[in-house]
Amino acid sequence: IIVLGKFLCYAMVAVAMDLIWGFAGILSLGHGVFFAMGGYAMGMHLMRVMAGQGVYRSHLPDFMVFLDWKELPWFWHGFDMFWFALLMIVLVPGLLALIVGYFAFRSRITGVYFSILTQAMTYALMLLFFRNNTGFGGNNGLTDFKTLLGYSLQDPATKLGLFILSGVMLVLCYLPCRFITSSKLGRVITAIRDAESRVRFSGYNSLSYKLFVWTLSAVICGIAGALYVPQVGIINPSEMAPANSIEMAIWVAVGGRGTLTGAIAGSFLVNSAKSWFTVAFPDLWLYFLGLLFIGTTLFLPRGIIKLGQPLRQLLNRFLQHRLPK
Repeated sequence: IIVLGKFLCYAMVAVAMDLIWGFAGILSLGHGVFFAMGGYAMGMHLMRVMAGQGVYRSHLPDFMVFLDWKELPWFWHGFDMFWFALLMIVLVPGLLALIVGYFAFRSRITGVYFSILTQAMTYALMLLFFRNNTGFGGNNGLTDFKTLLGYSLQDPATKLGLFILSGVMLVLCYLPCRFITSSKLGRVITAIRDAESRVRFSGYNSLSYKLFVWTLSAVICGIAGALYVPQVGIINPSEMAPANSIEMAIWVAVGGRGTLTGAIAGSFLVNSAKSWFTVAFPDLWLYFLGLLFIGTTLFLPRGIIKLGQPLRQLLNRFLQHRLPK
């Protein structure tokens, strides 16, 4: 249940990645930051509600007591309230994406330069969160969570509930993305991907369109991170590692860019392979991932979701010739 719940969270990230890369043509190599921000917001709430239940029986989180903190940092206030944590899960990734996207898109930074910018962002924030004096648990991050809304996170019923909630949220994220991509808004976004200068010359403000899908994508990742943390029981700066963000792009590439359903399939396929490889052949996983990406790029540029299309066409031709008229 926990593994499948993780996969559902990853599928939400894949939908968010496909929205901006597959449809808007914006390749982000820093979406791990937005995922981690949502996760940290949820983790901070879980740490606050277990005040007095930790090893040190203090009103401060255990890691703060261990590091000899005397009082709670200002940015931890409010996280003892669930509604405030939910607000931060949406606002923090959304505002970060809005600020970064506004200055990048206004300066017309596109293509590989934008990808490098997002990767630099995630690497810088990862190094910041690794520091013990930032108040986010340093290298160990936040862990040892006890309860969520009064329910024990070790209870099988709670685990099942989080799994079902993850599935529901995946559907609730998929449907608006599908609506956007199939609407006039989606056609404009696709046109920006294919020929942004022509879109601007036609009178459309490409900045607002790109900023909208970019921010929405970050919010979806934040929600996915918030659902991920109580299921795995930990959030630390390694979630911001550039390799994680690159892996998110590989999910979409393998599944099929510009399809949404393909992105979901790609996330399940790659993460299922990762779960098996990291146990059976841990040293070979990165080699397999690289070969998978190269093979997909060379032989299945439209992803596995389009693999059945040639077979269906071949079957239709066969039936047309064989069946009596």
